[in-house]
Amino acid sequence: FALTTFLLSLVNAGVMDAAAEPVVLGVALAYGGVAQMLVGMWEFRKGNVFGATAFTSYGAFWLSFWAYVAFYAKEVPAENHGQAAGWFLMAWAIFTTLMLIAALRTTLVLAVLFAILNVALYLLSFGALASNPDLTKVGGILGLAAAAVAWYLCLAGVMASTFGRPILPNRPLFRASASQADQGG
Repeated sequence: FALTTFLLSLVNAGVMDAAAEPVVLGVALAYGGVAQMLVGMWEFRKGNVFGATAFTSYGAFWLSFWAYVAFYAKEVPAENHGQAAGWFLMAWAIFTTLMLIAALRTTLVLAVLFAILNVALYLLSFGALASNPDLTKVGGILGLAAAAVAWYLCLAGVMASTFGRPILPNRPLFRASASQADQGG
């Protein structure tokens, strides 16, 4: 998630020229799309509904972004590009709001990731709908922040696995009560 978000956010923030956006497409298809869909299925198999929903859905986001740019955007009249992108992003912002609410029962860093991503998607949506490049730029900058937080989460998880214990802090946002612990919650 971090890698594809980083690359597209470079374009949205104005760091990378929009003409270079096709470099995002291969990563969106393979890593952001297919790889995340696979992770979502593995999370489903483990019984992690939150992880399955998040990874599968954002994998679908990147696959649909790739398909739109590669195959369908040219069919949208130029005067409707902002509206098409804006409502696409708005739909994902709404979904991310739902995931943010659920993330409030996970860890601090994961909740921060969803909060930043949520604001970024709303700004990108409003920027596209209003043809406001300043909103798009701020959304892109927040996308870069979201990518940094996602990379931190990745490193924290990988290091906890390789070291056999947590190394980087990622504090839980709740403590299971005795009755929840007894019930596996």
